[in-house]
Amino acid sequence: MYINISKVDQVQDIVTGNPTVIKMVVNFNRGARGQNTLRQLLAPVVKEIMDDKSLIINTNPVEVYKAWVNQLETQTGEASNLPYDVTTEQALTYPEVQNKLEASMENLRRVTDKVLNSIISSLDLLPYGLRYIAKVLKNSIHEKFPDATEDELLKIVGNLLYYRYMNPTIVAPDGFDIIDMTAGGQINSDQRRNLGSVAKVLQHAASNKLFEGENEHLSSTNNYLSETYQKFRKYFKEACDVPEPEEKFNMDKYTDVVTVSKPVIYISIEEIISTHSLLLEHREAIAPEKHDLLNELLELLGEVPNVESFLGEGAIDPNDPNKANTLSQLSKIEISLSLTSKYDLGDGETIDSQRLMIKTKKLIIDVIRNQPGSTLTEILETPATTQQETDHATDMVSRAIKDSKTPEEMQQMVEDAQLPIEQKKRKIQRNLRTLEQMGLVSSKNKYQDILNEIAKDIRNQRVYRKLRKAELAKLQQTLKALNEKATFYEEQINYYDTYIKTCLDNLKRKNSRRSIKVDGKGEPKGMRRAKPVKYSAAKLHEKGVLLGIDDLQTNQFKNILFDITSTEDVGIFDVKSKFLGVEMEKVQLNIQDLLEMQYEGVAVMKMFDKVKVNVNLLIYLLNKKFYGK
Repeated sequence: MYINISKVDQVQDIVTGNPTVIKMVVNFNRGARGQNTLRQLLAPVVKEIMDDKSLIINTNPVEVYKAWVNQLETQTGEASNLPYDVTTEQALTYPEVQNKLEASMENLRRVTDKVLNSIISSLDLLPYGLRYIAKVLKNSIHEKFPDATEDELLKIVGNLLYYRYMNPTIVAPDGFDIIDMTAGGQINSDQRRNLGSVAKVLQHAASNKLFEGENEHLSSTNNYLSETYQKFRKYFKEACDVPEPEEKFNMDKYTDVVTVSKPVIYISIEEIISTHSLLLEHREAIAPEKHDLLNELLELLGEVPNVESFLGEGAIDPNDPNKANTLSQLSKIEISLSLTSKYDLGDGETIDSQRLMIKTKKLIIDVIRNQPGSTLTEILETPATTQQETDHATDMVSRAIKDSKTPEEMQQMVEDAQLPIEQKKRKIQRNLRTLEQMGLVSSKNKYQDILNEIAKDIRNQRVYRKLRKAELAKLQQTLKALNEKATFYEEQINYYDTYIKTCLDNLKRKNSRRSIKVDGKGEPKGMRRAKPVKYSAAKLHEKGVLLGIDDLQTNQFKNILFDITSTEDVGIFDVKSKFLGVEMEKVQLNIQDLLEMQYEGVAVMKMFDKVKVNVNLLIYLLNKKFYGK
């Protein structure tokens, strides 16, 4: 096999580009079989990282600094004298930030080692097809760029095996179904950042790229990256050490004839069109011979279709205003294609040579089982004895019981098996003459070629049986995974149904309670809201909650009042204010919004379009006054 890289001008183009064939290989190997491989390879260690609640990895100095300031203000309830907006260089001047970064880097190296060891120790789990493509890619690049070093070639292999195949599943294991998520569960931002940090280090190590420039603060990890690259280098080299497909799967030119279950691929319309385009573009390199069957197929297919012509007339409304978007969505739809030979031919003068060879071999085995001889020619020309005829008939009775379960498409072979031995010999002779005309056998060596093929089949029958057994095991495994997936989705549906029902019930109860009156004196006991909290702007400024008011001096703050009231909705507060005797509009605060802002590192917000407040201290005030925290 050879990958055409005629348009590649330098080795690095393979990494910086996004070749269609590489995308197809990666997507195929992330399918049903490859997904199970990724689960075995990465699921245990990824789950371990996610389950470690104490693990916090953050290598961004600015984010570490802001989290530190938030923590200080939230714990003390007092405004810190530290600036809220700093550069990376400024953040790194604080010892607390440096210590937290060093702790993060230590944790990062520790968990990265776990993921790396899981990958390196599981080379045999990598799909054979992916490893073979890596081998072919490496050889093709070396052929075009003979001066390329071994390191450059292995970086290309690493780009395929790690960066394109494994890296995305580490960053987003939920998106690739690598881990089982509970109903309603999701990966939180801390877990996502931890996994992303591990993936980033492994990506740099796989490409032997050190931390420099804007990542200079991570340069202490460069020695670790170099050591990790050496481990990856050995792994990538061993990954390319795989046999050819014919040897791996013990296949020959007759294998597809005896295969009962034909291969099926799942491919999108967009990929079919891209493949057709690539075949035409590189036709001379792929099929240089004029009479190559691929050339015949391409002639029949004609020009590359667009999505609309591929789908056929009437598939898209020509007046649809969103026609372009509709076509784009339809191009992503996957369809299944079963391998079917275009050149399957029936009995007669145009008999398919491979099918004829199989039929003839089966007939020969039936004959030589009961009538031995020195050569095949001698057996066919010597009449069978009465005893040999009887033994053959007895064997065929036993065969008939087994043949009753034969698939319909193979009934022709079953009918041939029930022929008397002499009729079989005459049919064998006719078939051998036809095969000789095709150049597959020769009477000069007394048809020894076909006997050699039979011996080869007998010798490899254990391998064929093992392959069938392995395929059955994979099908059972896939069925089990599908059943588990179905159960998971059913649990999710039940979870969301229950959640929605609970929300509706709570809403109904809340509305009914609001309508209850006790002796006309308002709300019943137990439903009283906390008393409003009143502060002057000067007092809030003193507490550090209020940072400033546009167009006003600090000495004017004593004339501005704020009323904070808890509403019937939990976590919602109404804020009213008077500016120099003028009543302003009411502002509503949601504690969830404030917590989200705090989590995202927003230190300052505005109310009434002019009042700047400290988010951390505002949350602290609300918790203290209304929740007693």
